[in-house]
Amino acid sequence: MSADYPTPSILLVEDDQMDVMNVQRELRRQNIDVPLIHARNGRDALKMLRGEGGETKIARPSLVMLDINMPRMNGLELLEVLRSDPEFVGLNVFIMTTSDLESDRLKAQELAVSGYIIKPLSFDKFGEGGTSVDGFSLFLDLLRLKN
Repeated sequence: MSADYPTPSILLVEDDQMDVMNVQRELRRQNIDVPLIHARNGRDALKMLRGEGGETKIARPSLVMLDINMPRMNGLELLEVLRSDPEFVGLNVFIMTTSDLESDRLKAQELAVSGYIIKPLSFDKFGEGGTSVDGFSLFLDLLRLKN
């Protein structure tokens, strides 16, 4: 365990409660037991990461799972802010979206996203088109945090 990640955790930035429950269920199915911190939109996530607006600053997450389509600040806008902030530039960020728009995918790649997951989230679907097996392998490694 590196000193950067004293307590492994995942920050899930998602406005749809059904998708939050799907992620929780898939993590349980994979026996991945790390704290899942939930933010409803990009602004809430930034407040938590920076400890602003009355929010307690959370420990730097091991990885971020980020929905693209959210109110107030969407996932790509949040990713732009994170990539321009020296404290968060290196965060492992996985985009989750129902959109398979090439423009979204290209924008995410420009912003050095770690992976791109088409919802509904199911690890069983990795490698069957959409997300690459390498992306899935990296995702699982990060989730397991090299225990």
